[in-house]
Amino acid sequence: MTTQIRIFVLFGLLALQGVAQNKNFIDQPYLETTAKVDTLIKPDLIYLDILIREKDERNRISVEEMETKMIERLKSLGIDTEKQLTLSDVASNFKTYFLKRKDIMKDKAYELKVFDSQTAGLVIVELEAIGISNITLDRTEYSKMEELKLDLKSKAVKKAKIQADFLVKPLNQSITRAIHITDRTFPTYNRFDSELQEVVVTGYSRKSEQQYTPPTIEFKPIKVESEVSIKFVIE
Repeated sequence: MTTQIRIFVLFGLLALQGVAQNKNFIDQPYLETTAKVDTLIKPDLIYLDILIREKDERNRISVEEMETKMIERLKSLGIDTEKQLTLSDVASNFKTYFLKRKDIMKDKAYELKVFDSQTAGLVIVELEAIGISNITLDRTEYSKMEELKLDLKSKAVKKAKIQADFLVKPLNQSITRAIHITDRTFPTYNRFDSELQEVVVTGYSRKSEQQYTPPTIEFKPIKVESEVSIKFVIE
């Protein structure tokens, strides 16, 4: 038998095998059911955008001075600025704009990561005290999202199995193995396009530089959904 004939026969056998498997799948009595589970989770990763801009005043405070003050204040809150504070600009450089021919104003943008709403509130208070109030809430996330997704998928599969059992029980039949499973998970983070002050921030008071009540910030919980569709063989 020539090489060409051998290849042709091999492809022919594989094609027949594929058709037989597909036919067996279609010919089997099966039940398809879809189940969805969801949960609300409190975010533990909060990203704040901070913009430092030189003041357009007679005694102008430079970006460098404000940056130094900001880092000192953040460190006083126990924030690791080397790990939690990053420059937002791709080139990690200054952005500039012109007011007059010899007057260049500079600004610098940062992203700060904190782990709870209380710390976010303290950041607002401390930075406001040194003249930095241009703070925006960018997004909130959950650090153990992948583990949570797997847990929800498992629960969705169990729910689909229970649904399938109830559906065939009145027919005096039962389901056996699963022959096809698909799953999907829905968006799992909150992104904001508004100023941080537009998020629910309830009152705080500053009695002195060392004594104050931090604001209470309510962050919208993250909704996580998982959905599975399963085909079960019926007997």
